[in-house]
Amino acid sequence: MLFRQLEYLVALSRERHFARAAELCHVSQPALSEAVRKLEDELDVPLVRRGRKYEGLAAEGERIVVWAQRILADRDALKDEVDALRTGLGGRLRIGSVPTASGAVSLLTGPFCAAHPLVTVEISADMQARGILRQLRDVELDAGLTYLHEALPEGFRTVPLYDERYVLLTAGSDGVRHRPAATWAEASRLPLCLLTGAMQGRRTVDGLFTEAGLRPEPRVETDSVGTLFTHVRTGQWASVVPHAWLHVFGVPHGMRAVPLVEPARTVPVGLVTVAREPESVMARALVDLARGINVAGVLERLPGRAVK
Repeated sequence: MLFRQLEYLVALSRERHFARAAELCHVSQPALSEAVRKLEDELDVPLVRRGRKYEGLAAEGERIVVWAQRILADRDALKDEVDALRTGLGGRLRIGSVPTASGAVSLLTGPFCAAHPLVTVEISADMQARGILRQLRDVELDAGLTYLHEALPEGFRTVPLYDERYVLLTAGSDGVRHRPAATWAEASRLPLCLLTGAMQGRRTVDGLFTEAGLRPEPRVETDSVGTLFTHVRTGQWASVVPHAWLHVFGVPHGMRAVPLVEPARTVPVGLVTVAREPESVMARALVDLARGINVAGVLERLPGRAVK
């Protein structure tokens, strides 16, 4: 019964609405409300601020939710461990990725699924770095792919995978199209389509422009990788994209991927998991596999520039 009460409380903290939390837990709203009330009685503290409608968790409730997430995660880890001992690893692996690293995810999930045929994988590929860390802490993800160039808070483990470099993607008649490399200054003078400023990948690109003493003003901004490529395809726009994306898209017909120099910088990208004991059996299995895969070697074989 305690586990069920904790599950209801965690669902309520996420949904911030009794009816939606009840729907998520596949119970009636009165049943969920009564279970939370009983938990309040057992712990002898208020968990929910109640008025004419749900007003959020009480301060005590916010603290209890953190413990509830840990307890439920440990329960699930124990079940996974027992299942792995009995029948092999099974269940669902949840991975979050910043958009700029999403092209490398398949280099991990393919071998992982081959090694663990009873596991299914759920990928959230358009996440912000802060969201990945939050969901890792809240046990909503098992692992994340994100940038490692900024200091991570305590409580996380990292496995470096590759150093990201950037290319200028163009399909227009600009002067850099047929050159072996382009400078960031030359890229800044083109009509650019870039990711939105709220995204870590865009902030990284802006940092490299700033290092070159530049501050470009993109005419089009988007949170979609596909939208960048479709805009470049028209010949009206250019974009700065991670080299790793060529693993997914290649260099589409009529486009050219030109390495960017001055500065020729790279940004480390890696796998992030929560540093806690006992460790999630899913996270541990993915980390062990990632350490044995040469992701950087695969990506380095991609074309630095090409015309199709």
